[in-house]
Amino acid sequence: MTSGIGVIIDSLVAILLVLTIGYCMLLNRRLKMLKADEQSLRATISELVTATEIAERAIGGLKITVHECDMGLGERLRKAERVNIEIDRAVVAGKDLLNRLSQIVSAGRRSEDQALPDNLRYGEAKANGKAESKARLASMADPSAVAAAVEAFAERLRSKVHGLAA
Repeated sequence: MTSGIGVIIDSLVAILLVLTIGYCMLLNRRLKMLKADEQSLRATISELVTATEIAERAIGGLKITVHECDMGLGERLRKAERVNIEIDRAVVAGKDLLNRLSQIVSAGRRSEDQALPDNLRYGEAKANGKAESKARLASMADPSAVAAAVEAFAERLRSKVHGLAA
């Protein structure tokens, strides 16, 4: 019986050895697959590192571009503010000139009214009535009429000054 128990133990050990060898083969296959996955994982990681470096360079370029745009826009805004100030000054000067021209025109008209004889000034003005005053108002609004009146007034002043000087 000893030999029967020895054979059973030996066969049991042989079965366990066969199972161990089979399990080792299974583990070997899994380890090979894991190593293959490790290689693909390393390749993926290196691609991610490369993509990250490219993204960092692109971000740096974008920061430089944003800074340049900011500087350019700032300069354009400063120029626009200067032009706006110049336009405001020109508008104020234009209004001042227009006020002076209208004062000159009104002074010239007053001197024309004073130069007319009384019968023309009051008699014809009453006869013409509203039509003449409307024509005068229309001519005051017309810039070319204002300019012509200013030229006529300046010419009268020149002739008076030359008459006094002679």
